Parts: sequence; structure tokens; C-alpha cells
Amino acid sequence: MISAPAPFAAAAESDTIDQLRAVGRELHARSWSLGTSSNYSVVMGRDPLELLVTASGKDKSALTRDDFVRVDAAGRVADGSGRRSSAETLLHCTLASMIPSVGAVLHTHSVWGTILSAADLARGSLRIAGYEMLKGLEGIGTHDTVEEVPIFANTQDMVELSVRIRRHFAGIDWTAPGRPPAHGFLLSGHGLYTWGRDLAEARRHIEIFEFLFECVARARMLPAASIDPA
Repeated sequence: MISAPAPFAAAAESDTIDQLRAVGRELHARSWSLGTSSNYSVVMGRDPLELLVTASGKDKSALTRDDFVRVDAAGRVADGSGRRSSAETLLHCTLASMIPSVGAVLHTHSVWGTILSAADLARGSLRIAGYEMLKGLEGIGTHDTVEEVPIFANTQDMVELSVRIRRHFAGIDWTAPGRPPAHGFLLSGHGLYTWGRDLAEARRHIEIFEFLFECVARARMLPAASIDPA
């Protein structure tokens, strides 16, 4: 079991909780984390891996200081609180352990992300190309690029899903300089997972992706001779 945090660590955790609560209020207000959907995490330590994760079944517009739990690398609650972490905690742990630079993971359930993730499941990814806003994703410096957002079939079996995610990204060198190999993924009919070096970067990626999802979805509604996004 992870020991109780020292005073300095406790203060850092308190500040992190306040930041996560603010993110929850914002994402709920923007209709990306409605009801009790979504889950958020911040990496609090790496040796051993320790995450602060939203508790299960909480309204993200009204998160309290008691709505977070600390978990270990296997997603087990390790703070002695008796609270239950999000059902998808293992996915957060998988990303944090697989990608050394991950400092925060955010998961949202927007309308556009949900629709597109189901529509493009057979293709295996959502292709986003030519939009200026792609430059908001870490490491991208031009609109003249393509982002392929992987799409995984949804399941309630988080162990099986985490294995599929690891298999999909196997062999990737996440420490290589330049543009990261991926910025997020979609679960079909479910929503978006994205991450960043810290909570601010992960939040920015949510905002950029959600803008781009809406662009792609609305462009598909236009006549065949639609405008070029570039």
C-alpha cells in the first residue's frame, strides 16, 4: 500500500485536486463530460507509479475534494480511503506506464466524438487532415499534416481493452524527439482518451480534438463539393 503523503506531497495533491475539479466544471459546461461520464487522472509519482484518479460515478460539474483516489500501477486503490476509483482506471494506468512523458490523462464523452468513433470503427481510425487547429496538438507545426486517431471497439472488460491498446502501440518509441506517435484514441460509441505532459497540455488536447471532431462531422454533412479545410 502507498503510504500517506508527506506534508509537501499532501499540499501538491490538494492543488492537483483543485485543478482537476476546475477541469471537470469546464468540460461539463462544454457538454463533453455530462452526467457521471468521463474520468480524469494525474500522475503523482513514477517510482512506484501512482495516479490520482476521479472516483467512480461522480458528477464532473460538482467534484468535491473527496471525489478522488490514489491508485497504483495496477489500478488498485492504494490510499486506504475505501472509495472506488473510476471503472476505467486501468486504462489511465496503462497509458501512464506505456508513455513515459504522460503526466495527465483526460477522458470525455462528447456528441461528435461518440458519433465519429462509431461511424469509423470499421476503418480503425479517424482521419483528420488539413486543419490549422491540428497545430494545437503537441509537436505538430503545420496544417499540412494528417492525424490518424485510433478507434478501439468498446467493452466493459478493461483488462482485455488495455491489452488491445498495448498491442496496438507495441514497438513505438515514445521517447523519440519530435512529434509524438499519437495524441489520443477513441472508444467506439463511447468517447475520447487523450493525454499530455501535464494537466494543462491534456486539457488543450481535449479542446483541440473536440474542435476537430466537430469540423470533421459537420464537413461530412455538406454536399460532395464541400470546401477544402486547408
